Amino acid sequence: MTTHVKTFTRVIHPAKGRWAGELLNLLLRITVKSRHGVQIDIPKLREKFRQLNRQAPRVLADVQRESVDCNGVAAQWLSPKGCRQNRVLLYIHGGAFVAYTPDVYAAMVASWCQPLKARALMLDYRLAPEHPYPTALEECLAAYQWLLDQGIKAKDIVIAGDSAGGNLVMATLQHLKAANQPLPSCAVLLSPFLDFTLSGTSALGNAPHDPIFNLAFAVGIRGFYAPAETYSQPSVSPLFGDFSGLPPLLFQVGSTEMLLDDSVRAAARADAAGVPVQLEIWKRLPHVFQMIAALPQARAAAQRIQRFVNDHTDWDG
Repeated sequence: MTTHVKTFTRVIHPAKGRWAGELLNLLLRITVKSRHGVQIDIPKLREKFRQLNRQAPRVLADVQRESVDCNGVAAQWLSPKGCRQNRVLLYIHGGAFVAYTPDVYAAMVASWCQPLKARALMLDYRLAPEHPYPTALEECLAAYQWLLDQGIKAKDIVIAGDSAGGNLVMATLQHLKAANQPLPSCAVLLSPFLDFTLSGTSALGNAPHDPIFNLAFAVGIRGFYAPAETYSQPSVSPLFGDFSGLPPLLFQVGSTEMLLDDSVRAAARADAAGVPVQLEIWKRLPHVFQMIAALPQARAAAQRIQRFVNDHTDWDG
């Protein structure tokens, strides 16, 4: 009996940085996971994100940061020196829909943009619980339309996001496709949270192994964004949406994440719908490890993202 291997899936376990990754997992278990419980205090959680943001690496001096209003949506341009103005990476941040670390994201996204000779538009959508669903999704759609209104062609837009932002990336793509709007050239999703019903096997199976999240936190945090009766709706759980006609997708996710199956199942649904898709499962790496600039695996992941973007745009050169 032969086992069918999904051709779009690659398990990545680079030797370089292995012990750094294990140390990071241990530190996260001690400093983050051990403090998660059913009761989530949003002000305290946001303070932890602010502390994280203060530790962000400096964005290089040759990257200009500029605040901008996009159809009423707050955002920030990141423009590396020598970038092509028509190349835009639209980045939608994570933070469980309730928090934002702009300096952390700026450092990561700018490092992607420099070799791509592109600029990035990082959205600062309004946060839950003060602004619950569908505010964030509506603002993502408004910002995308703003880019088109500025004369940026859809083929020159790459959309990307992590965690909650990955949810918004997928929901945005599905809404654009349903409305027959022009779609970006491709999309990059880092550990996206695509299933509010938590029906994936990894939500339970990986709960003891995930160095950041536990089931209590996952159950608790989703209620700040959307009411329980919406959890199976595609706009909240885009795993259950229509994948047909979407642009090429790249998923990167850690093998021990509770959210692993969100990426696995979404990639399978995209493949079944005829969408070009790549699923990368990074062995024993935590949620959105790509933000840890000092981690060799983060640099390797960034290079793979850059190759994917160049493969699906005409930006190479």
